[in-house]
Amino acid sequence: MEEYELEHTGYARQEAVLVRGGNRLCGELTVQGAKNSTLPLLAAALLCEGETVLHNCPALSDVHTAVTILRRLGCRCTHTGDTLTVCADGMTRCDIPHSLMREMRSSVIFLGAILARCGQASLSSPGGCELGPRPIDLHLSGLRMLGAEIDDTGGTLRCQAGKLTGREIVLGFPSVGATENLMLAACGAEGVTVLSNAAREPEIEDLQGFLNTCGAEITGAGTSTVVIRGGRPLHGGTYTILPDRIAAATYLCGAASAGGEVFLRDAREEHLSAVTAVLREAGCDVTGGSAGIVCRRTGRLTAPRPIRTAPYPGFPTDAQAILMAALLRCRGAAVFEENLFSSRYRHVDELARMGADIRVSGRTAVVLGVERLHGAAVRCTDLRGGAALCAAALAAEGETSISDITHIDRGYQSIEDDLAALGADIRRVEETASP
Repeated sequence: MEEYELEHTGYARQEAVLVRGGNRLCGELTVQGAKNSTLPLLAAALLCEGETVLHNCPALSDVHTAVTILRRLGCRCTHTGDTLTVCADGMTRCDIPHSLMREMRSSVIFLGAILARCGQASLSSPGGCELGPRPIDLHLSGLRMLGAEIDDTGGTLRCQAGKLTGREIVLGFPSVGATENLMLAACGAEGVTVLSNAAREPEIEDLQGFLNTCGAEITGAGTSTVVIRGGRPLHGGTYTILPDRIAAATYLCGAASAGGEVFLRDAREEHLSAVTAVLREAGCDVTGGSAGIVCRRTGRLTAPRPIRTAPYPGFPTDAQAILMAALLRCRGAAVFEENLFSSRYRHVDELARMGADIRVSGRTAVVLGVERLHGAAVRCTDLRGGAALCAAALAAEGETSISDITHIDRGYQSIEDDLAALGADIRRVEETASP
């Protein structure tokens, strides 16, 4: 076993991705483990005595940041291949510095676990992609209802909880992060906690599955009511992280953009039905089974009915930019309505550099399909916007240079290798420093 380090460290250097479009995607790909499951499961490991073993753990910069946080707290983290082992028995700290919190917004997921483990926590406000206001009020109000005292003035969260007590909490919005944070905190609370209007994402079910493997008693994940019977001692366990549905959606949309036929091994259509329904309506042949999903695109796509993002099981906001890229050359006008984040069209200007015709008004974006796209120098504005640029570049004439790919490395394990395995002409290069 080795001290945990990312095998792929491109995020630490100034690198770009070069894509020469025109190749159809053909072949098979195994979908990576889910980023949005891995991070809360790593936080949950803080609650367990003994070793936690996570299989199918993706090598991402966000995972590297989470592991760095765990090690700063006093945990031991080791890895072999895609298996990550965490032991929190030596945890000695209950604070996370600003330098680590600023690297990813989801670092706030550690708050509930640290509070349950130590009775106190000190964290700065989290960072991550700039997608507009994403307040953590629901996290804090829920923790206060469990008995925490929180001072959130001055940009630092100072939390104390001599005793956490379970109770019913009704979330004003089905926030994934708040649901996960409160599930973790409730494991350390006495009595029963009932979360109503909880998020229903598959990642919530994965967190429940892991915690129950470690001795917790949680029911209801995947529905709007989650029940946590707290106060049970948790032990280490072995768990396999579910496949990443947004990574799967990315490669499905890549095939829709470039044409061809791809098989995504381990992808679960039941987690992607909102995306696959739109792709079918647009003209793709998509079939799902127990082994994975096949997506075939031959002719030109047709604009589907308006796409409106919504909490799961609605159309995922994380797939909005990626699907938009796939529809840039469709017949007709594809309408998108972004209902979750106010700044999630930042990729539009970059797509326009490639010849896309997109009109934005408030929360609505209208894609007027064009005959062809051309290569251009573009930059990632955020994680999913960066993936969208890759999908668009697959269908563009000539070469596209995509810079600021540190965003992409937060959520994709070597996206260029995966696309190249499917036949794309794509490679990672070191950027030339500006004079």
